Amino acid sequence: MPDENPSPAASEADKKKNKGCGCTAVIVLIVLIITAIASRGGGDDKASDLGDTTSQSVQVETQDQATETPTATAVTSSPKPTKAVAAHASGAAKKGTATAALAELPVKGRAPKTGYSRDQFGQAWADVDRNGCDTRNDILRRDLVNKSYKAGTGDCKVLSGDLPDPYTGRNIHFKRGPNSSAVQIDHVVALSNAWQTGAQKIGSDQRLAFANDPLNLLAVDGPTNEAKGDGDAATWLPPNKRFRCSYVARQVAVKKKYHLWVTSAEHDAIAGILSSCPGQKLPTSSVIPAVRSHVGGKPAAKPAATHTAHHSHTATATRHSATSKATKRAKHHAEPRSAKEDRPSGRTVHGGAFCSSEGSQGVSKSGTTLTCKVAKDGRLRWKK
Repeated sequence: MPDENPSPAASEADKKKNKGCGCTAVIVLIVLIITAIASRGGGDDKASDLGDTTSQSVQVETQDQATETPTATAVTSSPKPTKAVAAHASGAAKKGTATAALAELPVKGRAPKTGYSRDQFGQAWADVDRNGCDTRNDILRRDLVNKSYKAGTGDCKVLSGDLPDPYTGRNIHFKRGPNSSAVQIDHVVALSNAWQTGAQKIGSDQRLAFANDPLNLLAVDGPTNEAKGDGDAATWLPPNKRFRCSYVARQVAVKKKYHLWVTSAEHDAIAGILSSCPGQKLPTSSVIPAVRSHVGGKPAAKPAATHTAHHSHTATATRHSATSKATKRAKHHAEPRSAKEDRPSGRTVHGGAFCSSEGSQGVSKSGTTLTCKVAKDGRLRWKK
């Protein structure tokens, strides 16, 4: 029969045993809890670090490709338009900047390409400014240095020259012949892009002006131009990063001038570039050098010549029949002979009718000089 009154020594031993078991259990429980917490926290940190590392690697790779590959065509990631968007929201963008003009452009979806063809923009490289030199040669004369010309063309047809290429930052030698395509004339806003962002509605005369507007044209490296295709700022930017601010500013200027819109992706890409240069000015014109006269070696007068009276030339003009239109124009608006030969003075125009080259001049049936200007509806029309 068990002893109901155990000895004091035995009782003390049992107490120590029970106390030891309790402490061990508590310690084990604490260790398990700490392990579980550490396991969860450590897994999250590891996943986060892996994601950050992967993201940084992709960004660095993209930047390296854009720098080292001159014919890169795709923009894999656009800079965040933080500053530009903030400027738009606060109205802080300075007037006359590309950022301010971008804020004024409508943002819409891309229209279908249905009906598009190069013919919708008129004859390729037409002489729209009537200076006797086609648009391609006009741009080559403007953008190339160290030029040589074909004899007898009045310094119009470029035979050779050097191009400081804005798209790649390299110097490219141009020589007319089998390798002429080494230098090409790029539409900064591609014709196809324009067609899908409003050019379907601006009329054929305006589209002809658009395709030949020096503001929208640059002489550039041929292969890089071919790589661009009809991409907009959301899908293609010049490999030369130093030129990107100027490039997108020119796109904004062209779209504003011809009342075109931008897509949401295009807008954000342009805003992202301009965020690094918020003071980038909006280009408003691109002057073409005067062409030398084909006879005498003197610079030919511009189409929009100032009308001044020269009686000796008036006398020459009045030798024609008294009923001729040329005689009537000479009586009312006598001007130097060279100016009359180089501007579209022989054509009779109608006030309010559409015209194709802003700044050009014509004469109405009544003898009034009319100028091609942007009317209230945003289209080019003959006005006083």
